[in-house]
Amino acid sequence: MNHTEQRKRLRALMAGSKCLSPASIFDPISARVAEGVGYEIGLLAGSVASHSTLAAPDLIVLTLSEMADQVRRIMRVSNLSLIVDADHGYGNALNVMRTTQELEHAGVSAFSIEDTALPTPFGQDEDKPSLISIAEGVGKMRAAVAARQDPSLIIAGRTSALMIEGVEGTIARLKAYAAAGVDAIFLSGLKTLAEVEAVHAAVKLPIIAGNAPASLKRDDLAAQGVRVLFQGHHSIPAAVKALRETYTHLFNGGAPADLGPKIASAKEMAGLISEENYKKWQGEYLR
Repeated sequence: MNHTEQRKRLRALMAGSKCLSPASIFDPISARVAEGVGYEIGLLAGSVASHSTLAAPDLIVLTLSEMADQVRRIMRVSNLSLIVDADHGYGNALNVMRTTQELEHAGVSAFSIEDTALPTPFGQDEDKPSLISIAEGVGKMRAAVAARQDPSLIIAGRTSALMIEGVEGTIARLKAYAAAGVDAIFLSGLKTLAEVEAVHAAVKLPIIAGNAPASLKRDDLAAQGVRVLFQGHHSIPAAVKALRETYTHLFNGGAPADLGPKIASAKEMAGLISEENYKKWQGEYLR
């Protein structure tokens, strides 16, 4: 399947003046629900993929093949422009090349590679991350750009330096990543508008912002080059809560009919699973 049009759509957003938030999705059906609401951009975060695929915490135990497989399942049925958090690229710069190839083939429109030292080194407090050197980070970014086949695919250089090295260190890293050829920059740990202003003034690339304080308004961020703003990953906790309530109701002897107002209708489910198409194909091809 050719995903170039989805990538071009995201590139157009990145070249525009607005700041949008993607739907945090975790599987094919959540992607279709998001599309039905009106989203054009989806996000599959490493943490969400780990939770939904492995029921595990975000400790880099998810593998590249597991992430790529989940992306393929999503993009087989979805027209979203999908942004993927590819963590540290699942290893060194050579692993980043493989990550680029696999995620591009799976259908992503954009992915980020970060410069956090992952997995957390032995003996280090996981709440106090460390960064790889700028030289190693540049090698990873250059490797990703070199491995890309579709020029419309967006590669974002991600850094957590704001939390560790401050604005000056962040700018030094992002300038180096921009020179390595990335298409966008991804800021983690953003706290103030002044931080965004300083980065935007120094690095003329579209900005993807991780979760930001509510005090930072979307229009203000848009004026400083932020084109994508994450809003957290609420979909999977919401799904977990709905599942727990449903299972508890039934386990305790509640009537299935009482769930009616709390669950998707048969008509909505039929649309999400393309039931009409499958019925048509059954009639045409099953003899």
